[in-house]
Amino acid sequence: MAKVKMKTNRSAAKRFRVTGSGKVMHFRAGKSHLLRKKNRKRKRNLKKAVEISPANLRAVRNLIPYKF
Repeated sequence: MAKVKMKTNRSAAKRFRVTGSGKVMHFRAGKSHLLRKKNRKRKRNLKKAVEISPANLRAVRNLIPYKF
């Protein structure tokens, strides 16, 4: 009997990227609206991708199993 493959969570696959070295990156929230009150530096830093916290790493690995 064949082993059952896991399904990739499609919403997670669109939100997270795995780098060549294995880090999981995501984009920060807060860039879609209410931008008038945020200063330039804050908005500029929201553009950059950042590494996810180690606390969430295991959960994300389960959601996107074939990216690693």
